[in-house]
Amino acid sequence: MSAPAAPLRIGNASGFYGDRFGAVREMLTGGELDVLTGDYLAELTMLILGRDRLKDPAAGYARTFLRQLEDCLGLAHERGVRIVTNAGGLNPAGLADAVRKLAERLGIPVRVAHVEGDDLTAEHPGSLAAHAYLGGFGITACLREGADVVVTGRVTDAALVTGPAAAHFGWAPTDHDRLAGAVVAGHVLECGTQATGGNYAFFRDGDVRRPGFPLAELHEDGSCVITKHDGTGGFVDVGTVTAQLLYETGGARYAGPDVTARLDTVRLGQEGPDRVRIEGVRGEAPPPSLKVGLNKLGGFRNEVVFVLTGLDVEDKAALVREQMTDALAKSPPAQVRWELARTDRSDADTEETASALLRLVVRDPDQQTVGRALSGAAIELALASYPGFHVVAPPGKGAPYGVFEAVHVPQEAVAHTAVLDDGRRIPVPGAPDTRVLDDVPDPVLPDPLPPGPTRRAPLGRVVGARSGDKGGNANVGVWARTDDAWRWLAHELTADRFRELMPESAPLTVVRHVLPNLRALNFVVEGILGEGVASQARFDPQAKALGEWLRSRHLDIPESLL
Repeated sequence: MSAPAAPLRIGNASGFYGDRFGAVREMLTGGELDVLTGDYLAELTMLILGRDRLKDPAAGYARTFLRQLEDCLGLAHERGVRIVTNAGGLNPAGLADAVRKLAERLGIPVRVAHVEGDDLTAEHPGSLAAHAYLGGFGITACLREGADVVVTGRVTDAALVTGPAAAHFGWAPTDHDRLAGAVVAGHVLECGTQATGGNYAFFRDGDVRRPGFPLAELHEDGSCVITKHDGTGGFVDVGTVTAQLLYETGGARYAGPDVTARLDTVRLGQEGPDRVRIEGVRGEAPPPSLKVGLNKLGGFRNEVVFVLTGLDVEDKAALVREQMTDALAKSPPAQVRWELARTDRSDADTEETASALLRLVVRDPDQQTVGRALSGAAIELALASYPGFHVVAPPGKGAPYGVFEAVHVPQEAVAHTAVLDDGRRIPVPGAPDTRVLDDVPDPVLPDPLPPGPTRRAPLGRVVGARSGDKGGNANVGVWARTDDAWRWLAHELTADRFRELMPESAPLTVVRHVLPNLRALNFVVEGILGEGVASQARFDPQAKALGEWLRSRHLDIPESLL
């Protein structure tokens, strides 16, 4: 009987394109690692890279990654750390070639491989970029063939962990529970410092001025410990891990191309300072289809923000709306949206706190309609409108905006391929067994708290929240820190109650998912983000602060919890 494989120490050094530049060096020098990952892609990033590639066919990847490697490739080679990243974006072959040239120039003997097959743009005319979300077994094939650096295009964020884990432990595609554990670990790591106190509801629990990046000690059975290098900032506890587990997820089934992870089976435990154990994760066969993200140019967008100071704010807003409507009447934009934010206070002691903001956003297929027509109309009012007229900034000429749509294709429709530096191409088959997703039965709720005195207070005094975007939908994960708070939350915060507290969601479909192991509820608000983040349909286009708005709302809370 062979001894179990040693744990895999896998870290993350990037949660988005633009994350902390020095994180790669911090992770390589801060402690022991086997694999270092970097997540550079998001729905909006794919659109940005698509526009880059229109200007230059050789572009389309995250150039920041190359600059980071120039500083750290030798360090990774000396320490035997393999690097796996989706920085290839729309052009993984181009980035792989650039890494080889960099390594040759630096005199560092590394083997570079890449994964391709995600690009389906040719099959979706009219899309700027159409890419399938691949799983991790292309990465696995590259690592098994000895690659030191693996570059991918669009893969699921968790694939950056499932791929190295399957290579290290020798997992097969049917090892569903083990793969599901790696998916959960990957989901915790993917957003970098969000797992170590960044963007955390209870940020005052620790020093989060400069959180360290996270790593997972992954075991052969799929369990792991989430931690960070000793001496780095931030903190790791059950709350920070719970918050990230809820981020941009939906129900109990978290489906991906390798496996469907059952989030309702996740068990968390504080193993020690900055160490959270994740275990018990169950997996099921993945769905038969792959998600494909379609990024398209939706037209052109422009905006102007009028500052309304002092008295008669509503009447001032009405005046400028009438004036702008008249000025744009000859060629009105296809979409016009006004929002008045009453940021002003009565008898304010500063001009800024005495002012409200009136925001006008216009969209149209024609750039001219939202360009000079809008800017000219707004600026011409400078001496002819409400008293105190001024704007936050002069409107520009109108900028293109994108829209996002998700479609699905059969797994076998994608030519998932590992491409090695000797030119060999290894086909990566789809999952050998699949399962159509069905609904998970509603879990049994805990007994409610007994009746008692209540006090009007913000919801966030007793629960945490984290929110984010998925296409046009937003999710808001809410969790309780104690069993009693969970007993109250599970019965109090229904979907209808959520709509009452969040009036923007009132006309929309809101679906509540219950995750008792995490003492958490996850709400999916369908359509609140319009056609996705790039369309900038609302004030907070990625719904990053939706959860904090919810926590600020007041309701009657049992005094025993406050």
